[in-house]
Amino acid sequence: MITSRKAKSKKIRQIKETFFLYVFLSSVVIGILALSVLLIDVLIDGLPFLNWDFLTKYASRKPLNSGILAPLAGTVWVVLLTAIFTVPVGIATAIYLEEFAKKGRFIRLVELNISNLAGVPSVIYGLLGLAVFVQFLFDGSRNLISGALTLTLLILPIVIIASQEAIKAVPSSFKDAGYAMGATRWQVVKNVVLPQAIPGMMSGIILALSRAIGEAAPILMISSLVWVTFVPTTPNSKFTVLPLQIYTWVSQPQEDFRSIAAAGIIVLLVILLIMNSIAVKIRNKYQQRSEQ
Repeated sequence: MITSRKAKSKKIRQIKETFFLYVFLSSVVIGILALSVLLIDVLIDGLPFLNWDFLTKYASRKPLNSGILAPLAGTVWVVLLTAIFTVPVGIATAIYLEEFAKKGRFIRLVELNISNLAGVPSVIYGLLGLAVFVQFLFDGSRNLISGALTLTLLILPIVIIASQEAIKAVPSSFKDAGYAMGATRWQVVKNVVLPQAIPGMMSGIILALSRAIGEAAPILMISSLVWVTFVPTTPNSKFTVLPLQIYTWVSQPQEDFRSIAAAGIIVLLVILLIMNSIAVKIRNKYQQRSEQ
């Protein structure tokens, strides 16, 4: 009797596992097919307009004269400034919370708030950046630093959480070996924990920066510029970014603007692929070094 119940329970478990496996595979296949259709549609519409003139011209009210130079330069500026602001603060915060802070109610409350901030809608950060950075800190100046600081607030919780998980993944035996050799806490963190955690940190940082590149709502609040005919030269310059320019083109009544927007999407995808490639290269480099 007991044997038959065990066999029946095992069979039910196998049926459930098979069902969830098929659901997972079906979801992956459907997602890949949908993404492939969208990508093919974008390539068909955008490739004819993707040329050197498109990359070196400014936006125009006429579709065939439109270019992407200003938002492309603005995107590069914003991403670089956001990385400069986010990476040191995010990694330092994760190191402090995991290695130096005493675990108590206050630290648990801080970690809970960081997790909650990671799920706040991006438009809220846009309103916060408009009030704090644009109006208060820079006296109404809608500059690159305001946009970068706003995106820093947006992705900083993601970087902190990813860095914490990477630090937690370092085996405790590695730390114990460092302490056994007489190393201080900071020496263990610097020479043992960080080299082991950098590959995981890089994945989280690049994912966070990729999200920052694709955000239009916060930048719409900060920049509010859609037809820009200049390239930013300093962090105090006004700017626009690729997602905002693509959104503007799509909203235009002329049909040719749809194709121009598709060409802009291709440029944005290429930037994301380049960033991910750099991240993979850095991650593999540090992973090989840590294994040695």
